Amino acid sequence: MSNWTPTRYKTTNWSSYYSALKRRGSLTIWFDPSMIWSPPPSGKRGRQQAYSDAAIQACLTLKVQFGMPLRQVTGFVESLLGLAGLDWAVPDYSTLCRRQKTLTVDIPYRGGNGPLHLLIDSTGIKAEGEGE
Repeated sequence: MSNWTPTRYKTTNWSSYYSALKRRGSLTIWFDPSMIWSPPPSGKRGRQQAYSDAAIQACLTLKVQFGMPLRQVTGFVESLLGLAGLDWAVPDYSTLCRRQKTLTVDIPYRGGNGPLHLLIDSTGIKAEGEGE
């Protein structure tokens, strides 16, 4: 019985190899400034919700996409909103923890090699790739 030898590959086109590695680290997240981050008053008794379902859904989607704990997501979203120039308040850990029990994060499977664009606007969250 012979020993197994690993397959060896030789890269011949280094420029395309390096550019493919750089594209793997590219991230584009779009926030629509007209998105309703804080919901209007519901008219019900009791304390009103401080964040809309879309805001919680956006945070939970980023949590699922990047595999981060909730406390880390709050810092990440705060950083993204700061980079986007939006002065929205970020949901804290307890708000996300409590509201994630009632919301479902639905991220459609997308095959392909192109970039993934995550759009967050007033209609919700949409993941788009090439050709969409």
